Amino acid sequence: MSTSVLRSADAWWVATPAGAARIATKARTTAQLLADRTAITAAGASGETVPVDSLALVSPVTAPCRVVAQATNFASHVKDVGMNPKQIPLTFFRKASGSIAGPYDDVIRPAHVRLLDYEVEIGLVIGREMPVGTTITADNWADYVAALVVTNDISARDIQLPKGQFFESKSYPTFTPVGPALVLVDGDELKRFDDLRLRLWVNGQLRQNMPVGGDMLFPPVEALQTLSRFQRLDPGDLVLTGTPVGTALSGGPKLVGMIVSLLPPALKWKLVLPAQVKNPKYLHDGDVIEATVATDDAALRLGRQRTTVRDAR
Repeated sequence: MSTSVLRSADAWWVATPAGAARIATKARTTAQLLADRTAITAAGASGETVPVDSLALVSPVTAPCRVVAQATNFASHVKDVGMNPKQIPLTFFRKASGSIAGPYDDVIRPAHVRLLDYEVEIGLVIGREMPVGTTITADNWADYVAALVVTNDISARDIQLPKGQFFESKSYPTFTPVGPALVLVDGDELKRFDDLRLRLWVNGQLRQNMPVGGDMLFPPVEALQTLSRFQRLDPGDLVLTGTPVGTALSGGPKLVGMIVSLLPPALKWKLVLPAQVKNPKYLHDGDVIEATVATDDAALRLGRQRTTVRDAR
């Protein structure tokens, strides 16, 4: 049975039916906490709790850590922007861990960013050292994933598209809200990974709503197999697994044809920009984003984020 771990500025907690039980641990980082399973178990059995609503929760994934993300990993998202899922390779990009923010923190839009987008994603939290050369298989990949978390891969599209620059466009402070819960899972629970459904709302309007099964192109075992060839991962590192259809960037074949054409970047963006600027789905000051990940039967729930967009002052 999964265990939901919460984090406040000064403590770690286990969410129980009666409330949040404080974990008696000296852990300061996610990696240290994952190594203190005895304390987590003891807290789960404790009868001393406080209301979860009384806690000011922060990200349960601590920085610094590695943040690695899969690109264009859901067929519905690929088709929505006019590409062929059968032609999409397994690719990754990095995000700065300084972009990690709490599940209820404001998302700060930099003054120079006009096209701010959202991407609800499932985060894999690594629980075991995975040096380059590690053999990852369908039978053992769950040994390397300690927990799942709700994440939002906030993206500055007007930086990403003209520059072809993922790292900058997705790494500004607050651009990776994480949590609320670090949901510790075992191999049996990870067998239900395909049953997880990703949902995201903006100002109460449902924008993204898709299960993993039948839509994710490269599941976690394939991602970890590929990463193990070149990227070391350690406990507490975070791997984002992609987003389904429904993001603001949704321009169809004409948009993507221009983006991937051989035109110079400046000219491509000049052609694409007018339509994107008129797109009302991009985020603005005061917009409220809510994101959840859970199985439809609620047997496995990762929690619900609620963040508000604020323009930088």
